[in-house]
Amino acid sequence: MDRISTIRNVEQALRAFEEGEADLAATEERVLATLRTYATEFDDETGLGAYAGRGDEAVEGVVVVAESRAAARERVAEHASDPPESFDVERLG
Repeated sequence: MDRISTIRNVEQALRAFEEGEADLAATEERVLATLRTYATEFDDETGLGAYAGRGDEAVEGVVVVAESRAAARERVAEHASDPPESFDVERLG
């Protein structure tokens, strides 16, 4: 899913919420699903990719965009709560 499609899907979710067609929980779920799809299908012509932390509870589920595994590892560590000394990153998509 490209950036424009992602933004449109989020707009549709917000519109449904504003019009009373969805409650907050359903809206959050829809927006989260849209963002997760965008992240896991992330394909950028600049060489960036989506990476997820693996191997320790503190980094599991932390997804970042980076130009390399090493850069992704640094970003995951920055965003994780109490990151361990050793963990892996996996490229998504």
